[in-house]
Amino acid sequence: MIADFETLCTWMYVLVSDVEARLPPDPSAPVRPGPAAACTDAELLTMALVGECYGWDRETELLSQWHAHRDLFPHQPERTRFNRRRRALATRLNQVRQAVVATLDVAGDPQCVIDSLPLPVVQFYHAPSASAEWAWHAATFGTCCSKKQTIFGYKLHLLITLGGVIRDFEVAPANLSDVVVGAELLGAQRHLTVLGDKGYVSAPLAAALQQECDVTLLTLPRRNQSHQPTPAWRHLFNHLRQIVETVNSQLVQQLHIEINHAHTFGGVVARLYTKLTAHTLCVALNRWTGISAWLQIKQLAFPI
Repeated sequence: MIADFETLCTWMYVLVSDVEARLPPDPSAPVRPGPAAACTDAELLTMALVGECYGWDRETELLSQWHAHRDLFPHQPERTRFNRRRRALATRLNQVRQAVVATLDVAGDPQCVIDSLPLPVVQFYHAPSASAEWAWHAATFGTCCSKKQTIFGYKLHLLITLGGVIRDFEVAPANLSDVVVGAELLGAQRHLTVLGDKGYVSAPLAAALQQECDVTLLTLPRRNQSHQPTPAWRHLFNHLRQIVETVNSQLVQQLHIEINHAHTFGGVVARLYTKLTAHTLCVALNRWTGISAWLQIKQLAFPI
C-alpha cells in the first residue's frame, strides 16, 4: 500500500528498473561517449514519471521539487542534461509502457473505446509566427468539435479498454478527420469491438475493419440518418463510453496533457510518452495492489 511519497518513488523505481532491464537493447538509442552517468536511466525516468503524477510538468519546477529529495535520488542532472536525456529515452519509455500494458489482465479486454484529444503546440494567436519546426512535423490548424475550439498542433487518438487502460494511441495532424486516423489506428488491431463517437461514423470504414481485421466498429448514427437505435441501446452505448470521460479527465486535469511547454516536436513526444506511461503505471498500481492509486496520488500531491 502506498502510504507516502517515498513509497511511491520506491515502487515506481523498482518497476521501471526491472522492466527496463528486461527489454532488448534499443538500436535507435544514441551512444553516449565518456563514462556512465551517475544518474541511471531508471532513476531519471522515475523522476520524470513521479513528477508527472504530481503535475510537475515544467522541467524547472520538477527539478526544483526533486532538489528537496536528494536522499532518494542523490545524483540529479541539471536541467539541460535532464532534457536531453529524457528526449533520448523517449522511445525506451514507451517500450516500458507497452511492456506493462502486456502484463495487465484488463489490457486484453476485447471491448474498447476510441476517442481523440486536442494537443495544441502553441497558443492559437501565436500560430502565424510559430517556428518552422512545427510545420516540418505536420502541425496544422484543426477544430475540436466537442470543445468548440480551433487549435494549432495535433490530435491524440486513444484506444482505451473498458477497464481504463490505454491500449494504443496515435498522434496525427489536427486537420485530419477521426475517420482517417481511426482507420490507421484500428487497422493495426485484431479481434476487437470498438465504440466510437460520431466522428468515426463511416460505413465503408466499419465494413473494411470487420473484413480485414475482425474489428467491429460501433457508432451511434447521426440524427439525420434513417436507421436509429432503440433508446435502450443508446443509453447502454453512452454508459459504456463514460470510461473515455474518466481517462480524459485524468490525462487533462492531473497530467496536463493539453498544455505544451516544449519548443520542439521531440520535446512534445518525450512529454507525451512520459504522461501516458505515468497513467499506465498508475493503472497497474491500482490493479496490482487493489487500491485507488489515482486517489492516493492526488492526496499525496494535493493534501487536504
